[in-house]
Amino acid sequence: MRKILGVILLMASSASFGAECHKLLDFSASRLRASETIEFCDAFAGKALLVVNTASSCGFTPQFKGLEALYQTYKDDGLAIVGFPSNDFRQEYGDAEKTAEVCYVNYGVTFDMVAESSVTGTKANALFQRLRSKTGASPNWNFNKYLISPDGKTVRHFNSGASPRDGALENAVKAML
Repeated sequence: MRKILGVILLMASSASFGAECHKLLDFSASRLRASETIEFCDAFAGKALLVVNTASSCGFTPQFKGLEALYQTYKDDGLAIVGFPSNDFRQEYGDAEKTAEVCYVNYGVTFDMVAESSVTGTKANALFQRLRSKTGASPNWNFNKYLISPDGKTVRHFNSGASPRDGALENAVKAML
């Protein structure tokens, strides 16, 4: 009888562990310049996730440096960041190699970057559609930021001008962790 009860408890705890993946994370995307796919539930469940629409030829592109510093500061506390290159505002190369060079070589990005996709309008990828639905805010330019709580219940939107460090965004990250 104890063995059966143990198995039932193990199954129940496994089921509740799987429940940690909220609907916002029911998404997958190919890594930038790679054939590997990121399953967001597997990679980010239980973490605070900062989602950023990026572009390589924008006045806000230097924010990669601040985003990387934010990531390095808080990754061990449970922060993950995913960059979504997009040409919705006509400032992305459209060439994964050039985009990767800007991110990885020019700015030393180590957080996750995914393949280019649309983040606005009817062609927006499913994650950005959910973020818009949850916050009422769609990116109106590059480097809009969405901070998702580990349980997915809270999503905060920050516009392009929000600095990754030393301001409201970093304070929200600290509070969420």
